[in-house]
Amino acid sequence: METGPERNELLAALPQPSKDRVFPLLREVELPLGKEIYAAGQEIKAVYFPADCIISLLYVMIDGASAEISVVGREGIVGVAVFMGGDSTPSRAMVQSAGTAYRLRASDLKREFNSEPAMRMLMLRYTQALITQMAQTAVCNRHHSIDQQLCRWLLLSMDRLPTNELTMTQELIANMLGVRREGVTEAAGKLQKLGVIRYQRGHITVLDRKRLEALCCECYRVVKTETDRLSAYARNL
Repeated sequence: METGPERNELLAALPQPSKDRVFPLLREVELPLGKEIYAAGQEIKAVYFPADCIISLLYVMIDGASAEISVVGREGIVGVAVFMGGDSTPSRAMVQSAGTAYRLRASDLKREFNSEPAMRMLMLRYTQALITQMAQTAVCNRHHSIDQQLCRWLLLSMDRLPTNELTMTQELIANMLGVRREGVTEAAGKLQKLGVIRYQRGHITVLDRKRLEALCCECYRVVKTETDRLSAYARNL
């Protein structure tokens, strides 16, 4: 079992010379549920490599309404705009599931990205997986039911957590999906009646993952395939 910064798959995949330079610059931070990492339009001064937390990227409308466009866990990094040519991002980053992450100054990441081809390719491969997730989320939100969206969201979350349990209120899930709370309540109730999940006082436990996958739309599998391809590339570096 990986420990320290190597709990994050991108950090674990770095060549040893990059680890020797980057790891001493990392700062381990505890991120509580609901904490805002970036506000939309805010200058990004540091990036985050989740270890056992999940960070949601949300697009916020002028009227305050929001919808999740992607989730980032131990497979990724929050703050790709830093090495993609921008100093800020139009999305908001918020902690969806509390835990630990490793923070790195934006200037340190840029230096390593610009000087080391292995680091650069790894970050770009991850960005491709992130873009795939964003695109599939947009398609899912437009064409699939709230029931299917909830299944997709739960599966993506479970893939990024060490257990099958998630602390999350229905109101927060509704904000993530950009739907009414009543819709989430109804969808969660259906899954609970089927014995797929147990929901109690803001705690969700997935009881039957295979059934959850069967009830989900194809969007989860598209995203999972791309993430698995990234993981395979990282392991072979």
